Amino acid sequence: MDWKTRSLRSHLKGGGVLAYPTRAVYGLGCDPRSQRGLRRLLRLKQRPAHKGMIVVSDALARLQPFHMPLSSAEQARCLSRWPGGHTWLIPASRRVSGLLRGRARGLGADRRPRVALRQDDYVAVQRLCHRLGMALVSTSANRSGQRPLGTTRACQRLFGHQVRVLSGRTQRHARPSTIQDLMTGKAVRG
Repeated sequence: MDWKTRSLRSHLKGGGVLAYPTRAVYGLGCDPRSQRGLRRLLRLKQRPAHKGMIVVSDALARLQPFHMPLSSAEQARCLSRWPGGHTWLIPASRRVSGLLRGRARGLGADRRPRVALRQDDYVAVQRLCHRLGMALVSTSANRSGQRPLGTTRACQRLFGHQVRVLSGRTQRHARPSTIQDLMTGKAVRG
């Protein structure tokens, strides 16, 4: 692992936040297991804690700690859209922070809280997660209620030194991921 990767991992493990290119917009991310990072990200976005956030990864194994065990049919349903731009709401592991899963998604019919997970197929996200050896929070880089940012420069202007900004490109006309409850099939977004 090179020094830049070690430095970035250390930043995230210490509760740091980064801005990075995703398919549609720049994303803000942190280590999804870091309470400090989750609080810092919510404060920077001025986002209510009850909304929850998405966790992205390049590999299924990195997402497994965040959800309850799935049946073979549920796994097949996930894999029918992964890797890709599809986010599933999946019953959350008991270890998942309430800041990550939020309360706005509520409880499913099965009374279990959900966590939003995506095995992403966008090359920049895959490379970043692979390089870091971890999943990342992925929420749009913006203040809550404002337009998402699409460039490195815009992220640097808005967040300054509060966020490490990684350079890269988004796809200009791409749409945000679809979000769907795995257990009910109900679409929440898209």
